[in-house]
Amino acid sequence: VLFLFCAALTEHKILFLSSSYQRLTDACRALLALMFPLKYSFTYVPILPAQLLEVLSTPTPFIIGVHSIFQSETQELLDVVIADLDGGTVNVPECVHISLLPEPLLQQTREALSMVLDPELEVADLAFLPSTISASSLKMQVSGAGVPPRAHPLCQHRAHLVLPPRQDKEIRAVFLRLFAQLLQGYRWCLHIIRIHPEPVIRFHKVR
Repeated sequence: VLFLFCAALTEHKILFLSSSYQRLTDACRALLALMFPLKYSFTYVPILPAQLLEVLSTPTPFIIGVHSIFQSETQELLDVVIADLDGGTVNVPECVHISLLPEPLLQQTREALSMVLDPELEVADLAFLPSTISASSLKMQVSGAGVPPRAHPLCQHRAHLVLPPRQDKEIRAVFLRLFAQLLQGYRWCLHIIRIHPEPVIRFHKVR
Protein backbone atom coordinates (compact mmCIF):
# COMPACT_ATOMS: atom_id res chain seq x y z
CA VAL A 1 0.00 0.00 0.00
CA LEU A 2 2.76 2.45 0.91
CA PHE A 3 4.59 1.60 -2.31
CA LEU A 4 1.56 2.46 -4.46
CA PHE A 5 0.90 5.51 -2.29
CA CYS A 6 4.41 6.84 -2.97
CA ALA A 7 4.09 6.00 -6.66
CA ALA A 8 0.91 8.06 -6.91
CA LEU A 9 2.45 11.00 -5.05
CA THR A 10 5.50 11.00 -7.32
CA GLU A 11 3.33 10.98 -10.47
CA HIS A 12 3.99 7.48 -11.78
CA LYS A 13 1.71 5.38 -13.94
CA ILE A 14 -0.26 2.86 -11.86
CA LEU A 15 -2.26 0.01 -13.34
CA PHE A 16 -4.52 -2.31 -11.33
CA LEU A 17 -5.35 -5.78 -12.65
CA SER A 18 -8.16 -7.97 -11.34
CA SER A 19 -10.89 -10.33 -12.47
CA SER A 20 -13.36 -8.43 -10.28
CA TYR A 21 -14.67 -5.07 -11.42
CA GLN A 22 -15.70 -4.28 -7.85
CA ARG A 23 -12.15 -4.89 -6.64
CA LEU A 24 -10.75 -2.63 -9.35
CA THR A 25 -13.09 0.18 -8.37
CA ASP A 26 -12.40 -0.21 -4.65
CA ALA A 27 -8.62 -0.23 -5.15
CA CYS A 28 -8.61 2.90 -7.31
CA ARG A 29 -10.92 4.79 -4.98
CA ALA A 30 -8.95 3.70 -1.93
CA LEU A 31 -5.69 5.00 -3.39
CA LEU A 32 -7.27 8.38 -4.06
CA ALA A 33 -8.79 8.47 -0.57
CA LEU A 34 -5.37 7.90 1.02
CA MET A 35 -4.04 10.98 -0.79
CA PHE A 36 -6.50 13.31 0.96
CA PRO A 37 -6.26 16.32 1.30
CA LEU A 38 -4.35 16.26 -1.99
CA LYS A 39 -6.34 15.82 -5.19
CA TYR A 40 -5.24 13.61 -8.06
CA SER A 41 -5.26 15.71 -11.24
CA PHE A 42 -4.16 13.14 -13.83
CA THR A 43 -6.03 10.44 -15.74
CA TYR A 44 -8.22 8.35 -13.45
CA VAL A 45 -10.22 5.44 -14.91
CA PRO A 46 -11.22 2.72 -12.40
CA ILE A 47 -12.46 0.41 -15.18
CA LEU A 48 -10.92 0.89 -18.62
CA PRO A 49 -12.95 -0.55 -21.53
CA ALA A 50 -11.23 -2.95 -23.90
CA GLN A 51 -11.64 -0.50 -26.78
CA LEU A 52 -9.48 2.07 -24.95
CA LEU A 53 -6.50 -0.07 -23.95
CA GLU A 54 -4.27 2.14 -26.09
CA VAL A 55 -4.68 4.80 -23.38
CA LEU A 56 -2.13 2.82 -21.35
CA SER A 57 0.56 4.08 -23.73
CA THR A 58 -0.04 7.70 -22.80
CA PRO A 59 3.07 9.57 -21.59
CA THR A 60 1.22 11.21 -18.68
CA PRO A 61 0.66 9.66 -15.22
CA PHE A 62 -2.53 7.75 -14.55
CA ILE A 63 -4.41 5.45 -12.18
CA ILE A 64 -6.29 2.90 -14.27
CA GLY A 65 -7.99 -0.42 -13.61
CA VAL A 66 -8.06 -3.16 -16.27
CA HIS A 67 -9.68 -6.58 -16.20
CA SER A 68 -7.13 -9.36 -15.84
CA ILE A 69 -8.33 -10.96 -19.07
CA PHE A 70 -6.23 -8.30 -20.85
CA GLN A 71 -3.11 -8.96 -18.76
CA SER A 72 -1.17 -10.25 -21.76
CA GLU A 73 -1.64 -6.90 -23.49
CA THR A 74 -0.05 -5.04 -20.58
CA GLN A 75 3.22 -6.97 -20.48
CA GLU A 76 4.86 -4.66 -22.99
CA LEU A 77 4.34 -1.57 -20.82
CA LEU A 78 7.84 -0.57 -19.72
CA ASP A 79 7.07 2.42 -17.50
CA VAL A 80 3.93 1.31 -15.66
CA VAL A 81 3.67 0.04 -12.09
CA ILE A 82 1.32 -2.95 -12.28
CA ALA A 83 -0.54 -4.14 -9.17
CA ASP A 84 -2.15 -7.57 -9.46
CA LEU A 85 -5.01 -7.49 -6.97
CA ASP A 86 -5.83 -11.17 -7.40
CA GLY A 87 -2.26 -12.37 -6.89
CA GLY A 88 -1.29 -9.70 -4.37
CA THR A 89 1.86 -8.62 -6.24
CA VAL A 90 3.27 -5.31 -7.44
CA ASN A 91 5.53 -5.30 -10.49
CA VAL A 92 7.87 -2.33 -10.95
CA PRO A 93 9.85 -2.09 -14.22
CA GLU A 94 13.61 -1.68 -13.96
CA CYS A 95 13.49 1.76 -15.55
CA VAL A 96 11.08 3.09 -12.91
CA HIS A 97 12.47 4.48 -9.66
CA ILE A 98 9.99 5.27 -6.92
CA SER A 99 11.10 7.45 -4.02
CA LEU A 100 9.77 6.12 -0.73
CA LEU A 101 8.97 8.10 2.39
CA PRO A 102 11.96 9.40 4.36
CA GLU A 103 12.94 7.73 7.58
CA PRO A 104 11.77 7.58 10.29
CA LEU A 105 8.36 8.41 8.79
CA LEU A 106 8.36 5.26 6.67
CA GLN A 107 8.93 2.94 9.62
CA GLN A 108 6.49 4.83 11.84
CA THR A 109 3.77 4.64 9.20
CA ARG A 110 4.35 0.93 8.69
CA GLU A 111 4.08 0.29 12.42
CA ALA A 112 0.94 2.41 12.70
CA LEU A 113 -0.73 0.57 9.81
CA SER A 114 0.30 -2.75 11.30
CA MET A 115 -1.31 -1.77 14.60
CA VAL A 116 -4.54 -0.90 12.79
CA LEU A 117 -4.72 -4.03 10.65
CA ASP A 118 -3.21 -6.50 13.15
CA PRO A 119 -3.24 -4.91 16.63
CA GLU A 120 -2.56 -8.25 18.31
CA LEU A 121 0.95 -8.35 16.82
CA GLU A 122 2.22 -6.02 19.55
CA VAL A 123 1.91 -8.72 22.20
CA ALA A 124 1.76 -11.80 19.97
CA ASP A 125 4.97 -13.23 21.45
CA LEU A 126 4.00 -12.59 25.08
CA ALA A 127 2.35 -15.35 27.09
CA PHE A 128 1.38 -12.90 29.85
CA LEU A 129 1.08 -9.15 30.01
CA PRO A 130 4.22 -7.86 31.79
CA SER A 131 3.53 -6.49 35.25
CA THR A 132 5.60 -3.41 34.42
CA ILE A 133 3.11 -2.43 31.71
CA SER A 134 -0.10 -1.03 33.07
CA ALA A 135 -3.31 -0.68 31.14
CA SER A 136 -2.94 3.09 30.99
CA SER A 137 0.61 2.92 29.63
CA LEU A 138 -0.48 0.36 27.06
CA LYS A 139 -3.23 2.68 25.93
CA MET A 140 -0.71 5.50 25.54
CA GLN A 141 1.57 3.28 23.44
CA VAL A 142 -1.27 2.26 21.16
CA SER A 143 -2.46 5.86 20.86
CA GLY A 144 1.06 6.96 19.95
CA ALA A 145 1.05 4.47 17.10
CA GLY A 146 -2.02 6.11 15.61
CA VAL A 147 -4.55 3.56 16.88
CA PRO A 148 -7.35 4.44 19.31
CA PRO A 149 -6.82 2.71 22.68
CA ARG A 150 -10.11 0.85 22.54
CA ALA A 151 -9.10 -0.84 19.28
CA HIS A 152 -6.41 -2.87 21.04
CA PRO A 153 -7.58 -6.33 22.22
CA LEU A 154 -5.83 -6.06 25.60
CA CYS A 155 -7.40 -2.69 26.26
CA GLN A 156 -10.77 -4.16 25.34
CA HIS A 157 -10.14 -7.02 27.77
CA ARG A 158 -9.14 -4.71 30.59
CA ALA A 159 -11.99 -2.27 30.06
CA HIS A 160 -14.48 -4.98 29.03
CA LEU A 161 -15.38 -3.02 25.92
CA VAL A 162 -16.38 -4.51 22.60
CA LEU A 163 -16.59 -1.84 19.92
CA PRO A 164 -17.32 -2.21 16.20
CA PRO A 165 -14.27 -2.04 13.91
CA ARG A 166 -13.19 1.42 12.81
CA GLN A 167 -10.36 0.46 10.52
CA ASP A 168 -11.40 2.85 7.77
CA LYS A 169 -11.21 5.91 10.03
CA GLU A 170 -8.04 4.67 11.69
CA ILE A 171 -6.25 4.18 8.36
CA ARG A 172 -7.33 7.65 7.22
CA ALA A 173 -6.02 9.07 10.49
CA VAL A 174 -2.63 7.41 9.95
CA PHE A 175 -2.22 8.99 6.51
CA LEU A 176 -3.53 12.38 7.64
CA ARG A 177 -0.92 12.42 10.38
CA LEU A 178 1.69 11.42 7.80
CA PHE A 179 0.79 14.41 5.63
CA ALA A 180 0.91 16.69 8.67
CA GLN A 181 4.43 15.49 9.43
CA LEU A 182 5.56 15.78 5.81
CA LEU A 183 4.18 19.29 5.34
CA GLN A 184 5.12 20.77 8.69
CA GLY A 185 7.35 23.81 8.37
CA TYR A 186 6.14 24.59 4.86
CA ARG A 187 5.80 28.27 5.82
CA TRP A 188 9.59 28.48 5.82
CA CYS A 189 9.39 28.34 2.03
CA LEU A 190 7.33 31.53 2.03
CA HIS A 191 10.10 33.63 3.58
CA ILE A 192 11.66 34.36 0.20
CA ILE A 193 8.36 35.81 -0.99
CA ARG A 194 8.10 38.03 2.07
CA ILE A 195 11.70 39.19 1.81
CA HIS A 196 11.41 39.88 -1.92
CA PRO A 197 7.82 40.95 -2.55
CA GLU A 198 8.76 41.94 -6.09
CA PRO A 199 10.45 39.73 -8.72
CA VAL A 200 14.19 39.49 -8.22
CA ILE A 201 14.82 39.42 -11.99
CA ARG A 202 13.38 42.27 -13.98
CA PHE A 203 13.21 42.73 -17.71
CA HIS A 204 13.45 46.11 -19.39
CA LYS A 205 10.17 47.23 -20.83
CA VAL A 206 9.99 47.78 -24.55
CA ARG A 207 9.60 51.46 -25.29
